[in-house]
Amino acid sequence: MVKKFFVTMTDNFMSGWGRAKGKKNVFVVETNTLKQAEIIEKNAKKRSEMRYVYIKRKMPYYNPRSVLVSKRKFKDLDGIWKEK
Repeated sequence: MVKKFFVTMTDNFMSGWGRAKGKKNVFVVETNTLKQAEIIEKNAKKRSEMRYVYIKRKMPYYNPRSVLVSKRKFKDLDGIWKEK
């Protein structure tokens, strides 16, 4: 059984406009290992627009009326997200 981890963070830059007008924008990265999640967490904390960075064992529920969720998989990210 593959364990999934989810790194969640609030994107202050994208919140409140575009598709997130009037909402909070939450960015979620799905990973297959804790090590991948820790890499994403470390790099998210380096970004000034990302707040409330957490590693979760399951995908949290967000009310779609107040939160726009942008979800990506670890394998689809590159650049600063995967720096060790």
